[in-house]
Amino acid sequence: RALDRRLYLLLYGNSNAAPSRKPVWHFPEKVYDSEETLRKCAESALAFVLGDLSHTYFVGNAPMGHMVIQQMENVPEPSKRFFFKSQVIDTNKFDIQKCEDFVWVTKNELLEYFPEQAEFFKKLIIS
Repeated sequence: RALDRRLYLLLYGNSNAAPSRKPVWHFPEKVYDSEETLRKCAESALAFVLGDLSHTYFVGNAPMGHMVIQQMENVPEPSKRFFFKSQVIDTNKFDIQKCEDFVWVTKNELLEYFPEQAEFFKKLIIS
């Protein structure tokens, strides 16, 4: 599928940013708890879904971008969502768990899943 292009993993299920608490499409995510670094938190989020991270490579230690998310009415403070870039290396199958459904999408398909954030993702994802 789209062998000449990068694919992005989206999960369908409960998301920390969904104010309705209904299942939505989202990236693997985790609320920062007590991890040593933000990258460790991102690794933990991906490991929760994939299990084994031996076939993934995180590009750098810093986030590639962030987005400010307005929370629900009972939480007045907006929160920040950080994005890390990781790549799948040398495997063609993952046992993706902990979600109702998942999909691998191209950049253009990704923009269709998040039309409200399309401009943000166009700038964030260069290729």
